[in-house]
Amino acid sequence: MNLIINDVSHLFDQALTLSQLLEKMNLEQPGSALAVNQVIIPRHHWPAHWLKDGDNILLFQAIAGG
Repeated sequence: MNLIINDVSHLFDQALTLSQLLEKMNLEQPGSALAVNQVIIPRHHWPAHWLKDGDNILLFQAIAGG
């Protein structure tokens, strides 16, 4: 399975949920947010959201501002 994560292609040999992907890549951090194919996925959905071949994932750090 090929996933595009922050504009970089990554190959995986099995299907993953968002939570599994972040754990596998050691990317889960407090305050992080992500979008799959330009749709924000709420954090509480990450364990059940299965990724598909070709998904484009944008992981970013939420920051406060005014």
